[in-house]
Amino acid sequence: MKVAIVQDWLTEFGGAEKVFKQIHKHYPEADIFTLVYHKDVLTHLNIDEAKVTSSFIQRLPFAKKKYRNYLPFFSLAIETFDLSEYDLIISSSYCVAKGVLTHSGQKHLCYCHSPVRYAWDLHHQYLKKEGLQRGIKGFFAKYFLHNLRIWDIISLNRVDQFISNSNFIKERIEKTYNRQAITVYPPVDVENFEYSHERDDFYLTCSRMVPYKKIDLIVEAFSAMPDKKLIVIGTGPDFKKIKQIATANITLLGYQPFTILKDHMQRAKGFVFAAEEDFGIVPVEAQASGAPVIAYGKGGVLETVIDGETGILFEHQTVESLIGAINKFENLYSTFDVHAIRKNAEKFEEKIFDQQFKLIADKLTADKYDGKKS
Repeated sequence: MKVAIVQDWLTEFGGAEKVFKQIHKHYPEADIFTLVYHKDVLTHLNIDEAKVTSSFIQRLPFAKKKYRNYLPFFSLAIETFDLSEYDLIISSSYCVAKGVLTHSGQKHLCYCHSPVRYAWDLHHQYLKKEGLQRGIKGFFAKYFLHNLRIWDIISLNRVDQFISNSNFIKERIEKTYNRQAITVYPPVDVENFEYSHERDDFYLTCSRMVPYKKIDLIVEAFSAMPDKKLIVIGTGPDFKKIKQIATANITLLGYQPFTILKDHMQRAKGFVFAAEEDFGIVPVEAQASGAPVIAYGKGGVLETVIDGETGILFEHQTVESLIGAINKFENLYSTFDVHAIRKNAEKFEEKIFDQQFKLIADKLTADKYDGKKS
């Protein structure tokens, strides 16, 4: 069986890339297709560059760093890949990867991290954030996103089976695409994290510093609580802005290697997470390290953090709501059981992902095509 794996892009190593890496382990001989890639990411994934085919976007000016500027060409670019010789196509998609062209003799399994966020449920937030609500730029942005929505609906019929990365995304797929999906939680390398009963007196957060991660909200909350220590690991476009509002009780470490992150997770009193994520691997990694999680109670975190048992959920993405959750956390801290927190994380182990993904892929390739899609 000849297999192709399609990923939107391979320009950084985040949650979607961890899923891609695990899928690739199942099919090490598969050919890989992506809009644009960085060689260092391929090295991190242990992928031979000769096995990777990129789109014309790879060759456009500044594409490796500014590839999102070419959004209007994404759907065209993904359709330029000739996959006609492959028996099984697996797409890892949160933008356009699911839209590769297929024919009736092929099976297409899509691991969907989310329908295109900025074209659907985050459409108005995206336009507001980018200052595209008015003017000529705003007109063209709305026009291209309108066309992307039309293409997105047309291309969903090229998928034989959807897998969602959480029940939260399963509902979004059903709402947006009117298609059923099977939830298989992303693989978390639980075994690579160790847990300890000995915890230091500091809180931890870790993330790429982009607006929707809400690191600024966390820093503002701890700036209002000078008696509580916060350590922040990560870097990104918002780093300078966040550094300017950080007070003396907040330490920004920037990018750190895995060994440093692991050590801090193992010692942290609690892990703070304020984003609305489709799943959210990092809060599970924190629990694998024995750290209870204080998290915004919306999205995939509702499926990974048990309120009052493995962490505390707060209701609103506001400083006041987060401060209230931290105060509640402090009052309940002695009731948290490190073993129970670790046990909850083990539900998301890599081996569970492997078993469930392989079962779905094997069934899809074994079944004769009957005209039904889910």
